[in-house]
Amino acid sequence: MKKRLEMLEQLQEIDIQIDALKSALIGLHGEMNGIAQGLDVAREELAGLNAQLDQLEQEKRALENSLAAEQENILRSETNMKEIKTNKEFQAVGREITAARKQTAELEEQIMLKMGQVEALNNDIAARSVNLAELEQNTAQRIEEKQAEIDAVQKDIDAGTAQREEITKDLPASLIKRYGNLREQRRGQAIAIARDGSCLGCNMNLPPQLYNSLYRYDELVSCPHCQRILILKLKQP
Repeated sequence: MKKRLEMLEQLQEIDIQIDALKSALIGLHGEMNGIAQGLDVAREELAGLNAQLDQLEQEKRALENSLAAEQENILRSETNMKEIKTNKEFQAVGREITAARKQTAELEEQIMLKMGQVEALNNDIAARSVNLAELEQNTAQRIEEKQAEIDAVQKDIDAGTAQREEITKDLPASLIKRYGNLREQRRGQAIAIARDGSCLGCNMNLPPQLYNSLYRYDELVSCPHCQRILILKLKQP
């Protein structure tokens, strides 16, 4: 029985290590996802700027088309004025030309504004493209480094799992089940040390007769308070 208790204690140590490694693995995967998400955000922002640029270019082309149409109307009206014979018609066409020239000036002003916006956006896109290229390179390196950490932790988990299997194959299935249930119920601690008449798992005093039975190692003894399997550990002199 003493041998089984020692194996259970060793099994718990391995399981605690595996639990910690799995927790670390989850954290590393979270960090890797965060790195990738940062790159995705930068790409989405750049894509958004390019979409804005396309929209501005379309708006500028529409204004340029309108300007060209107004200029054509002015030219046609000026040509028609040469053939006008009445003063009333001449004045009407003149008003049309004046209004068209006003519209032309407004369109030219709007086009200049759009050109300024396009230039500023192009500069922003160029700068962000450079930053994105650097971010992609850095991200690839960081992901590679993080993956190396993940692989190392997974290797330790696999090694611990192999050790666990070596131990459990020599223990009764019923005992493994009992141990597993206790681990679930007691936050990963199925085994507790008994010392100086107390259970160190729950810090409660043990009945003297139960505590004395731990010296005989003739059966598994559980703490009556926390139900953990007890292992006697005397203080070193």
